[in-house]
Amino acid sequence: MRIPRCFLPHPLTPGEEIPLDERAHRHVIQVLRLRPGAPLVLFNGGGGEYEATLCAAGRRDSRVRVERYHPRDTRPALPVTLVQGVAKGDRMDYSLQKATELGVTRIQPVITRRSVTSDDPRRLEKRTAHWRGVVLSACEQSGRNDLPTVEEPMPLTQWLEGQTAPSGDTLHIVLSPEAPSGLRGLDPRPTAVTLLIGPEGGLEAAEIGQAVHTGFMPIRLGPRVLRTETAGVAALAVIQALWGDLGN
Repeated sequence: MRIPRCFLPHPLTPGEEIPLDERAHRHVIQVLRLRPGAPLVLFNGGGGEYEATLCAAGRRDSRVRVERYHPRDTRPALPVTLVQGVAKGDRMDYSLQKATELGVTRIQPVITRRSVTSDDPRRLEKRTAHWRGVVLSACEQSGRNDLPTVEEPMPLTQWLEGQTAPSGDTLHIVLSPEAPSGLRGLDPRPTAVTLLIGPEGGLEAAEIGQAVHTGFMPIRLGPRVLRTETAGVAALAVIQALWGDLGN
């Protein structure tokens, strides 16, 4: 059985006993139903991970003993920023979950003309907190010890207005079924990638045009039109296989 992994957002020191926070307690005790003596792996996003043992398990709280530190480095070899058009419920969750598994370092949700989202700032704040939870859970499940940053959502037009043209060997890509070429022939090898993906229905032509004006290169993934949650997974897998650490 695989040893469960838990993120704890504070310093960890071998030899100390610490309480699990509410989220970790709920997962370890209520979902997994672990008992004292069960092994755990802890990480705090600062690099590496720690062996730990569950030493107390109550209904309302639990404690773990931090043990050996392992400097296992899971940081992606290629910095990738995913600029994801806000999609409906499960589709957005799936996109962010798989993007985390595939090694993105930063996620910028953007509201496009075809995004279906509430104008209520409180609801958008709640969705953002939910997305950060999705990313955190994906790190726990996939073995990542680093956490991608999930930025506050903003309108795509506003985000693009704040961007500067790519410099050096950085690469900015916008997916478009009408683009003349794909990823395979791009050269030289980029040192960082920013990938822009639309929501359900894709980006409108004017949005793609604004992205291109900012320095984004339109790219297609093949002869078929992919759903937003499929497009992100496919594009990130190709990017990581060509220039990142997928397959290493």
